[in-house]
Amino acid sequence: MGDPATPPASELAAMAIIDGASLKHPFSDRVPVRSIVCRPDGGAGLAGNRVRAGGWVKTGREQGKGSFAFLEVNDGSCPANLQVIVDAGVEDLSTLVQTGTCVSVEGVLKVPPEGTKQKIELRVERVLHVGPTDPAKYPIPKTKLSLEFLRDHIHLRPRTNTISAVARIRNALAFATHSFFQEHGFLYIHTPIVTTSDCEGAGEMFQVTTLINEAEKLDKELIENPPPTEADIEAARLTVMQKGEIVAQLKAAKATRDDISAAVAGLKIAKENLSRLEERAKLKPGIPKKDGKIDYAQDFFARQAFLTVSGQLQVETYACAVTSVYTFGPTFRAEHSHTSRHLAEFWMVEPEIAFADLQDDMNCAEAYVKYMCQWLLDKCFDDMELMAKLYDKGCIDRLRMVSSTPFERISYTEAVRLLEEAVRGGKEFEKSVEWGIDLASEHERYLTEEIFKKPVIVYNYPKGIKAFYMRLNDDSKTVAAMDILVPKVGELIGGSQREERYEVIQQRIAEMGLPLEPYDWYLDLRRYGTVKHCGFGLGFERMILFATGIDNIRDVIPFPRYPGRADL
Repeated sequence: MGDPATPPASELAAMAIIDGASLKHPFSDRVPVRSIVCRPDGGAGLAGNRVRAGGWVKTGREQGKGSFAFLEVNDGSCPANLQVIVDAGVEDLSTLVQTGTCVSVEGVLKVPPEGTKQKIELRVERVLHVGPTDPAKYPIPKTKLSLEFLRDHIHLRPRTNTISAVARIRNALAFATHSFFQEHGFLYIHTPIVTTSDCEGAGEMFQVTTLINEAEKLDKELIENPPPTEADIEAARLTVMQKGEIVAQLKAAKATRDDISAAVAGLKIAKENLSRLEERAKLKPGIPKKDGKIDYAQDFFARQAFLTVSGQLQVETYACAVTSVYTFGPTFRAEHSHTSRHLAEFWMVEPEIAFADLQDDMNCAEAYVKYMCQWLLDKCFDDMELMAKLYDKGCIDRLRMVSSTPFERISYTEAVRLLEEAVRGGKEFEKSVEWGIDLASEHERYLTEEIFKKPVIVYNYPKGIKAFYMRLNDDSKTVAAMDILVPKVGELIGGSQREERYEVIQQRIAEMGLPLEPYDWYLDLRRYGTVKHCGFGLGFERMILFATGIDNIRDVIPFPRYPGRADL
């Protein structure tokens, strides 16, 4: 949090009571860098303590004609580095100073000379481990690298300042999410990743199937071991016939039991062989079909299955039993998009609340967003300062504004009216504005950034642009849906009161051309003990974009998946 002044000597003396052992990581013999340099005194109060520290060298340089070296070591626990000083008599300095080298060292913490930036440094007495790096081949040098370049080195990019800071911010927001819902009495429900339901009704889903693998294995096996010919099967039938005649003859001749048993056993083997040949003859190369269509009855789940686009429908089953629930997990969409706002795999936070309506939904969503913003200000300020320095000077002020400002609430109809007024006043949008459109990002950002200059909740959207499960309003034209719009990203949250009336939701499914059978279980929630309920979904990566000011969503998820790329 900036560069605070060194506390008075009395405070330093009190801090100095802490020894190296008490700072140690609970499951390692090292002291995290954060425990040293992120203290209010910058670590000065720890001078004299013997500690072990480990991390990766950000920068290193030999000094004093090669008699010692300065290393800036970072272990990912915070954005700040620990300055480490190693004498040439302790270790070969030429290896230690290379960017990317991993070191584990032991020494004594010392206060550096006055006038230096650091408040504390580690004078090394023993080098415990060196993981060397070839500087000619290491792809993450200490020079400034673009985020786009780092996407080609996905396995090494966590060692950079930006990506490690994003990881800590992402971790903090995940922690804040669980804290918020747990504090408010919600149950965390694990919803399935493999599903047979299309929550959005858009059809842009990844299919889960073993038919292709099974077909490839069968094709290979049929090449190596061709199926029996008709002549093979006829020969097997003839053998069965002959074996049967032998059994009949032995029984007629009143042969011994042993002779008859042996003949019967031979007949049984012949029949089993014929059965195997007949079954094998039915095998056909390629994916199995029935009536000209793929036969999903032969698939792993005996029906079509997909990667989920949302856990909402499933988590509703628990909301309609234990009242307040949320799910937080990965979701998938097979949308062939290369924009900076789309991923094929992304994370969603989706709470559901029983005995609650649209107003309750908006209240919960607003409180949740404010909670996350304040959490970052309280828990991740040093990382946010790095984001402000490197990417978005206004990101901290934006978090402060959102955490402390009541959100504006307007109807969709009012939002369209305001946008139409802006157009008449000379504002130009790429997408024309009229009642019934799905608001584009440019419209959403204009509302929140230009008109209201704060977060905006837009509610009561046209039913034609929203999902079947959203409650139809009395006007029969709009549904009880709401979106939270924030500066920088536009829509952050989408939610609604769910349609609890059986006949109405059945009609909505039919209107959208969706089959009823996959949603029969969902309709059961309305058939048996229906209850008004609501919920929303927050795109977790969008929240990180909003918080950090980073432009591309591929840089705020550890392992981005998008068309053409699924590294690692």
